[in-house]
Amino acid sequence: MSAGRILVADDEPSVRDSVGYALAQEGFEVTAAVDGDDAASKLGDGIPFDLLILDIMMPGPSGLDICRDVRSRSAVPIIVLTAKDAEVDKVVGLEVGADDYVTKPFSVRELLGRVRAQLRRRELDRSPLAQAVKIEAGPVAIDLVRHVATVRREPVNLTRSEFQLLRLLVGRPGEVFPRRQIMEELWQTEFEGDERACDVHISNLRQKVERDPQNPELVLTVRGVGYKFEGSPSEG
Repeated sequence: MSAGRILVADDEPSVRDSVGYALAQEGFEVTAAVDGDDAASKLGDGIPFDLLILDIMMPGPSGLDICRDVRSRSAVPIIVLTAKDAEVDKVVGLEVGADDYVTKPFSVRELLGRVRAQLRRRELDRSPLAQAVKIEAGPVAIDLVRHVATVRREPVNLTRSEFQLLRLLVGRPGEVFPRRQIMEELWQTEFEGDERACDVHISNLRQKVERDPQNPELVLTVRGVGYKFEGSPSEG
């Protein structure tokens, strides 16, 4: 039985071959795409994937273009591959809805760890325990069954990562979460990446839940430590 179906889109044959082989050894069914057009075609075939691995710099539509398009209609986990020190690509990748990024050159073992973490998180999202409760604090209400969040009674359109982040913070109001702990909670694994990825997720979340993202009232920064949720119960 397949462990899941994964699309690997990269114009470097060595990456496709090494990543595809390692994933196949783990029991995954792998579909390879040689460039952006090929990836878009395979995604348009109607065959569902459990996870996407997209190189940002590909001929044809870039990994960011594909990520943006997919995220507009699907919550499938997406890992983007970026060049070394391409900080802008990492930030933009998260902004358009990627769940994680891995910097080239990377070890296949590291990538496999990220893949497992994303799929594990997806299963936790679907578990009966995760779907058994609703969370409310201040003006925020989270329905875990319907996977819907509202702020001041208005629904907000969140990516999967943003939803998980809000669920974590609202579930323990007033508690300060260090950046590394936030990322480990999101991915359900030991986090070894750049902690600034957390700041990007927080910034994106604030754009959707704060009245004024530049002067947040709900998701607050604790300087030198991390972040906390401080919604007043009296807010409506």
